[in-house]
Amino acid sequence: MDATAEIRKRNVAYKLRIGDILKGVPRMEEGRFLFLELGNKKVVRINILANCVDKFIQEGEKQFASLTIDDASGQLKLKAFGEDIEPLKAIVQGDTLQVIGNMREWNGELYMIPEVVKKVDARWLLVRKLEIQKARKDLPVNGKGDNSLKNSIMDKIKAAETAGGIDVDALIMDVEASPDAINGEIKKLLEEGLVYEPRPGRLRYLG
Repeated sequence: MDATAEIRKRNVAYKLRIGDILKGVPRMEEGRFLFLELGNKKVVRINILANCVDKFIQEGEKQFASLTIDDASGQLKLKAFGEDIEPLKAIVQGDTLQVIGNMREWNGELYMIPEVVKKVDARWLLVRKLEIQKARKDLPVNGKGDNSLKNSIMDKIKAAETAGGIDVDALIMDVEASPDAINGEIKKLLEEGLVYEPRPGRLRYLG
């Protein structure tokens, strides 16, 4: 292993949500990607849990594979070349994946070169969101934010009426706020009689 690869291997694989990654600023030197600047972090390797929503495989002389992954906060592409496409062939749309790899940037697009791609239970998506939110220091929400959060939750509950309601876990995954804040707003909506629970953990609009 060359020195550059050795250094890269030692980089911390930050547990992040895709929406946060996309807010980062790529730092380049002579056209080469150095790291993604996220607050005070210099991110090179990341550890993501997300669903595969699209897949492209090109075989033949120039082997190439691309997966689009989505964790409800945003989408990111995984790209592999040559023999490295082999682990991606077994992935199908809808699989929930744990992916560890290195960030890259090309023509304004952030993407990831995967080192590890492993299928996992979909419930780990919620576990990861709770884990990341707990680690954050910037969760306080002001009054304006509360109102915005309430509207966002109500919109999703109303939109789910045709499907017979929405699960609380699904709301926690889809809404960009801390789980505690989301649960607090749901409790208020239940108390106000704007929504109801046809069964525990399921919400419907009382309109």
